[in-house]
Amino acid sequence: MLTDEQLRALLLDLESDRVERTESVSNTDKFGQAICAFANDLPDHRQPGYLLVGVKDDGALSGLMVSDELLKNLAAIRSDGNILPQPMMNVAKFSFEKGEVAVVEVFPSDLPPVRYKGRVHIRVGPRKAIANEQEERVLSERRVAQARTFDARPCYEASIDELALGQFDAYRREAVDPETIQANHRPVEQQLASLRLYDPERSCPTHAGILLFGKNPRFYMPGAYVQYLRLPGIDLTEIPEDQAEISGDLHSVLRELEGRIRLLIHTSMRAVSALEEKLLPDYPEWALRELLMNAVMHRNYDSNTPIRFYAFSDHIEVQSPGGLYGEATPENFPTRNSYRNPIIAEAMKSLGFVNRFGYGVQRAQALLTQNGNPPAEFEFDAHTVLVKIYRRPA
Repeated sequence: MLTDEQLRALLLDLESDRVERTESVSNTDKFGQAICAFANDLPDHRQPGYLLVGVKDDGALSGLMVSDELLKNLAAIRSDGNILPQPMMNVAKFSFEKGEVAVVEVFPSDLPPVRYKGRVHIRVGPRKAIANEQEERVLSERRVAQARTFDARPCYEASIDELALGQFDAYRREAVDPETIQANHRPVEQQLASLRLYDPERSCPTHAGILLFGKNPRFYMPGAYVQYLRLPGIDLTEIPEDQAEISGDLHSVLRELEGRIRLLIHTSMRAVSALEEKLLPDYPEWALRELLMNAVMHRNYDSNTPIRFYAFSDHIEVQSPGGLYGEATPENFPTRNSYRNPIIAEAMKSLGFVNRFGYGVQRAQALLTQNGNPPAEFEFDAHTVLVKIYRRPA
């Protein structure tokens, strides 16, 4: 946050496009528009903007006495749902002889354009404006240039103490060659950062770091679990024979899923010709495994919805939050794909849960065909991917 001297300089600089002054203490729309404009940072200053409450247009103080309620109301603008994506900001009170000032410090967003009540506000010199089409395009192109996937972004609320570093050390031995490890004497923060599991600039783990080695990932990402149901029939309203919420660090989740898959599969003697019988499973284990691992790898971890893994008497359903991503469309799936979570995908490969990128669905379909199962069926919408895997006919 600013020092007193820096704030005095901003009060005197009437031409700055990084400052909004107001005497009002209740004009929420004005506050929201200013915060939105600073978050968009159209001039690309890459520096914070400041909303100064209790200051006249000429820079003089209005004599305001800043209350705790005013500070709380200003801070609440960040998360009231009107500014999306949520801005990063600080709120503080400064006291001077002629009055007090409430300061809202707003950082440029990594994900422009930012909207307040659906509109993109910007600064044009010292005044606010609504972005035109070309200005929105500039902001969108900047977002593409700056964009990082969700798993690579910092988990601001977390600290390195939230990570099980013993598990990280074991993972590092899988992901990094032994000679590099032997020669590596860097602090653990730098070791984590080299694998994109820690953000040294913000001194916190990334979402991938929390998902892979967090002591309680669901505290930071409430949807980061798998809801498992085994039902006796084909109706979701029936009383489950077994149910579980499978959560924890990703390695533990994946190991438990492997065990659940094995328990679901039943093997019986099947006729493969008029003269030959074979022991065949009702589902090929590796097909279920590929499809479930695919859901874990590609799901939207920014969603509060879990993966749903439902076993009915005649089929299995895996529903993953987050629609198709990037280049993938219903028309070109599964031959084209983009990785929503590239760090998670890399980790799953290093840990041995994925053998090859981009071929999981095709391999699963081939295994189903070899086992005599119908092909898996996929359903897509903007928010989910649903796959249905049917039991091998008797």
